[in-house]
This record gives sequence, C-alpha cells and structure tokens, in this order.
Amino acid sequence: MAKAFMAYPELRYPFEATQIHKQGSATILYQGNVITVDEIGSGDGLLINPVDLTKINGFEVKPEGACYKDMCIPMNGKLLINQDGQQWFSLTAFADLLGQPYVVDHEAGAWSFAEIPARRESMQIDAMAPNFEVTDRKGKVVRMADFKGKKALIVTWSSW
Repeated sequence: MAKAFMAYPELRYPFEATQIHKQGSATILYQGNVITVDEIGSGDGLLINPVDLTKINGFEVKPEGACYKDMCIPMNGKLLINQDGQQWFSLTAFADLLGQPYVVDHEAGAWSFAEIPARRESMQIDAMAPNFEVTDRKGKVVRMADFKGKKALIVTWSSW
C-alpha cells in the first residue's frame, strides 16, 4: 500500500503570524469602519479613552451622559473607570447597557460591535424609510421623497 504524504510540507503555512497593531492598543470594527485606538486600559472588557468614543460610534461623553445627537444615556458607575490616575470609558459595559452585541478576539486585540439598537429604533418607530432614489426599468428616476405622506411598499430583489 502506498504511503500518503504532503508535497512541500514547509510551504503549508508560509506566513508568519503578525500583530495587526502595537501592544496596548485595539482595533474596533463598527458599521463598516475600522478604528484603531492607540491606548486601552487593563482589565475586563474594552476600556478606551473617553475622547475616542466619538470616532468609534458617534457618542460623546458629556456631563449629562454619553450623548448621540439628542439622545443621552446617563452614566453609571460601570462606564467611567479610574485606573492609575487616568479615566477610562468601558465600551463593553456601554454596549451591555444598550443591548449591543459584540465579539472579541483577545489574542488579536480586535473587537467587533453590532449596530446600537437604540439608534435603529427611531426608524422602526417612525416607520420612515431613508430618502433614496432608484432608476426603474424604463429609465425613470423614482425618489422616495415623491411618496411623502403616502404609504409605499418597497420590494427589493438581488441575484447574489
């Protein structure tokens, strides 16, 4: 019986594992964006500098809480953490508070956050589709704004 072997075993894994960012930083994936924060706090969860919150998800730390446009989430003791004389914002505690799912690869230091449910709810409550335009099969441009004040059924299809 012939013995099975792999041709060129030294080429099976030709790439070396490399870090995606420097030690002590993290990569955050949110709404199609890749954000690298230069420094993070230690401990459970993802602790970021409060000023980095805006570039990650649009929220801003204010005295009244973490705010996005006219929506403010009051701060609790789990969101702002003091470590070694520096203040950190717990992005994972914030996500837990909002019911925002996330996953992490601790080895790579990469965090991926789903959409924030509170930001998505306004569209569902108002039942308002975003303003967009498409070209129909006859070449006529149809705008959602043309149906303002009327009910519209939007049907989409894709071959992929």
